[in-house]
This record gives sequence, structure tokens and C-alpha cells, in this order.
Amino acid sequence: MTTPAIAVDSLTKTFHTGHSSGAVTALDAVTLTVEPGSCLAVVGESGSGKTTLARIIVGLETADSGTVSVAGHLVAAKANRRELRRRARHIQMVFQDPQSSLNRRLPVQTAVDEVLRAHSTLDRRARHLRCVELFAQVGLEPDQLASLPGELSGGQRQRVAIARALAADPAVIVLDESVAALDVTVQAQILTLLTELRQSRGLTYLFITHDLSVVQMIADQVVVMRRGSIVERGSTADVLTNPQHPYTQLLLECAPRPGWKPQRGVIRALREEITS
Repeated sequence: MTTPAIAVDSLTKTFHTGHSSGAVTALDAVTLTVEPGSCLAVVGESGSGKTTLARIIVGLETADSGTVSVAGHLVAAKANRRELRRRARHIQMVFQDPQSSLNRRLPVQTAVDEVLRAHSTLDRRARHLRCVELFAQVGLEPDQLASLPGELSGGQRQRVAIARALAADPAVIVLDESVAALDVTVQAQILTLLTELRQSRGLTYLFITHDLSVVQMIADQVVVMRRGSIVERGSTADVLTNPQHPYTQLLLECAPRPGWKPQRGVIRALREEITS
């Protein structure tokens, strides 16, 4: 049997708010797998738990219970420096806001070069040539290596963030709302780039999004989350064309599309069915 690229088993996470309302369950016994070379989209509205799931998978958060494995290696709650470096060679993350991983005072090449210094034995000249190569792979020009983040567009900064993730040569990339802040045209360009990179490099993606309209452009499988639980899962075609859960139906009904007009009666009925 093929080892899953990502295996999540009975993952739970609760945040204590400090208010009278007590605790918020972000994840409630979530179980899923992502096969090597595939793209799984995790869909849900804000607060559904999808970002918490992503952060636990890459090791930025710790779960209360359950396990996560990446390429057959258990993601430990407490890891030493050697383990963190090994994990980074397997899995990287691209965030919604590339500014979070770019120093506005330094050329964008620095963000890619620091990953190469951490995960390769290349000398300075070889690292520069590798940066040029990575920039070309994501559709950027060599002279943009010296640009400051503020001199690039939002789409270009996201391309830099993707190049930075690729610099570690990972097998898995987690993309957390990575096109949400971009306009529709640039979204399509980035999604096309991600698809091409997945095919050419054999990458595996976990694609976190609230926008069902982008799912069909990139994902093979879809998981729909609501209030920390998975309410529906299946192939992209099945979930988008024949949703079984009222919450998935509501998300699709509310997704803007050409000629779309909100059917308020349908939306109201679905909300009532979900809350009943």
C-alpha cells in the first residue's frame, strides 16, 4: 500500500477563550488522508476549523489529541531542531498574506536564500543561481530578485512565497487561503501555476479555502468542514455537482457566479435545515 502524503487520525483541538462562554472546539475528531500527488481542498466558512487543521499538520499548533503523519513520519507535539528541519524538507506552507514571510526591508531573494541556506549545502553563488531558477519556475524575472516586497504586486509576492516553499524541495505544500487576497484574474494565474508545479514536480497539496469557485480549478478531492467537524467528503465533481449535506448545498448556493442571484428562500430553508 502507498503511504499517504498526509494522514490525520481523530484530531481534536479546543481553544479556551477566557470568557464566560468557556471553550471553543476548533477540531472535533477530524480524520482524513491525502494521497501522494493529489490535491485535497478543505472548504468551510470562517471559524470552521480548516486553518487550525492546516497549522497542526505543519506543526505550528499542537492538537489536544489525535495524530498527524506526513510521508509516514509522525508530527510530534514537541520536536528538536533536527526533527523540525526534517519536517520542513517534507512539508511547507504558503499563507494568505505573503508579507508574513517577507521582510519589507530586505530584497525578496533573501526569503528564498535563507531556506536554501537551511536545507542545502550550496555555496553563495550556487544559491543565487538556484534562486534564479526558482523564480523562473514561478514566473518571475531574475531582476526581481533584488526587489523589495513593496515594489511587487500582490500576485508577484505570492509567487515569491511559492518559490520560498519550493526552495526546501518539499513533497507536500499546504496552501492556506493562498489566493483569497488576489483579484479573480490573478487568482486564475496562480492556480494555473500551482497546477503546473504539481504536475511537473509531483507535489501533493492541501488547499485551504472558503471559496468553492476555486476548488474545481485545482482539487481532486474535497472535504467540507463546519464547526470543527467534517460534514461531507468526496471527489470534486461529486461534491460540487451533487452535494449531499445541507451545509455544502448552502455554500454552493451562496457562491457568486456568472448570472448569479441569491435565492433567499432556498438559502433560508437550508439554514433552517442545518440548525434544526
